[in-house]
Amino acid sequence: MEKKDIDWSNLGFGYHKTDKRYVSNYVNGAWDNGALTDDDTITMSECAGVLQYAQTCFEGLKAYTTEDGRIVTFRPDLNAARMYDSAKRLEMPAFPKERFVEAVEQVVKANAAYVPPYGSGATLYIRPYMFGISPVIGVKPAEDYQFRMFTTPVGPYFKGGAKPITIKVSDFDRAAPNGTGHIKAGLNYAMSLHAIVTAHQEGFDENMYLDPKTRTKVEETGGANFLFVTKDGKVVTPKSGSILPSITRRSLVYVAKEYLGLEAEEREVYFDEVKDFAECGLCGTAAVISPVGKIVDHGKEICFPSGMEEMGEITKKLYETLTGIQMGRIEAPEGWVHEIKL
Repeated sequence: MEKKDIDWSNLGFGYHKTDKRYVSNYVNGAWDNGALTDDDTITMSECAGVLQYAQTCFEGLKAYTTEDGRIVTFRPDLNAARMYDSAKRLEMPAFPKERFVEAVEQVVKANAAYVPPYGSGATLYIRPYMFGISPVIGVKPAEDYQFRMFTTPVGPYFKGGAKPITIKVSDFDRAAPNGTGHIKAGLNYAMSLHAIVTAHQEGFDENMYLDPKTRTKVEETGGANFLFVTKDGKVVTPKSGSILPSITRRSLVYVAKEYLGLEAEEREVYFDEVKDFAECGLCGTAAVISPVGKIVDHGKEICFPSGMEEMGEITKKLYETLTGIQMGRIEAPEGWVHEIKL
């Protein structure tokens, strides 16, 4: 199969239209069979539920070319399960998990020419999403829904290497204690936009959100979970009912234990103890791990011993091991790598 004529090494992390996308409609209480389409536009009522009351959720995953030339995705079953949970919380009809994975296979296969070659640093980003499409004027769930999935080739999240970033402790709350922080709802990201724009204007790369109830515990950023390393080499990730259960974070914890022989735990992390950690990173689909060199709390700086020049030693080992699994250089645990048969 001939690849598209794209300068893979200079791709940014943005939208680039591909040939096909998957669409399935929920009408009269059931999902239709779904199909691939060339049409990248959506027609809906001005009163659609998604436009009036933000009834929408989404996912994000990637397809890769491995070292031996296969096209694979990473743990799509977990994305399917998380989107299922998101839909239920938003009173939307959950898209069947097995059909989600089938849709991933169809859309990647149909756009295989856009999957970047191994070694280019680029990947094919896959964006599944669902929204209420029928008119709703009273505050209630829509009756009809649309599930869609498109792809776009993207470059590496970091151009020129993953340099440690500087983040600030935000005065805003990301989610309410019993709200929607644990699901991938569009509304969670909408409310974070003002906070991230403000952070950028102040010279910071991201925000650290604290728990909204006591503001004493670390939660996450606008789009990634935190990962810390203690001075004696233990991996620690924050535990909270109002943060998103990151697939990357769960995978990194497993890698720490089973591949690197490190102690790892998920627990409540108090902000007061952050200054005592040796390394810090943000983990998510886009970058796998974004190293953090400095956290600023209203003018007071917390500088990690790992510094501002490169990833910390353990963070780097975690990053290299997980990306090695994803790219086929390291043997994967059973079920982690899902091959797309062309």
